[in-house]
Amino acid sequence: MKIGVRAHDYGKMEIERLAAVLHDEGYQAAQLALPKAFSGIDTYDDITPEHLTRIRRAFEDAGIDIPVFGCYMDLGNSDDAVRGKAVDTFKKCLTYCKEAGAKMVGTETAYPRLTAEEKKVWYPYMKDSIQRIAEEAQRVDAVFAVEPVYWHPLESIAATLDMLRTVNDPQHMRLIFDASNLLSDPSIDQDAFWNDWLEAIGSHIDAMHIKDFTLDADGGYVPALLGEGVIDYSAISRWLHENRPDMYLLREEMVPAHAQKDINFLKNL
Repeated sequence: MKIGVRAHDYGKMEIERLAAVLHDEGYQAAQLALPKAFSGIDTYDDITPEHLTRIRRAFEDAGIDIPVFGCYMDLGNSDDAVRGKAVDTFKKCLTYCKEAGAKMVGTETAYPRLTAEEKKVWYPYMKDSIQRIAEEAQRVDAVFAVEPVYWHPLESIAATLDMLRTVNDPQHMRLIFDASNLLSDPSIDQDAFWNDWLEAIGSHIDAMHIKDFTLDADGGYVPALLGEGVIDYSAISRWLHENRPDMYLLREEMVPAHAQKDINFLKNL
């Protein structure tokens, strides 16, 4: 496994400085959301060819892969203007991704937490967005990855398989797997739950987000150090060793003061 991190959890810095910080912490990989990670880039419209060249050089020099170029867009939004802007921005990032030396552009399928009824309404809009993105990915020969989330339109194994069948292009469409974004009820049999997910879609996963959480008195999400929350990574660990020992494991919600403890957890995973 290659151990990585969501880079902007370390704050917003100059490109070369952030690459050096991540190298010194011991990471092998980083997920980059450019407007959140780098000084001088506040929106995706601010990205220049010079930025992309500097990113490629700085991260290559630091020995850090860029498995995910983050461009998280509201792809299922029922508002045509919002959705259109999201798709156009994502399409631009397919080219940026290649120029920066990243492996794929990653996204979820919505911004807000949706009700069951809203997810049904947004689902066809999401499918349309992803199909248009897939067409562009094929045209420029780039790779994009979609992340299932239980409160978004791409919420379940069935929905994810439907989307994969619709696009039918594993060369250009991949998946990001985030256990914390799929576990709506921590009291379930997690071994069975993760085995079901990984048996169904495992061959399409190219990166995993690794994080953990607890629930407050009102059932709200509270980030936790790895291994100190409700996620049972046993089945996921077994699957990784048996099927994908080359997987990128990207720590999200990193607290830099506790980085080494979390990195050790990832190495053991």
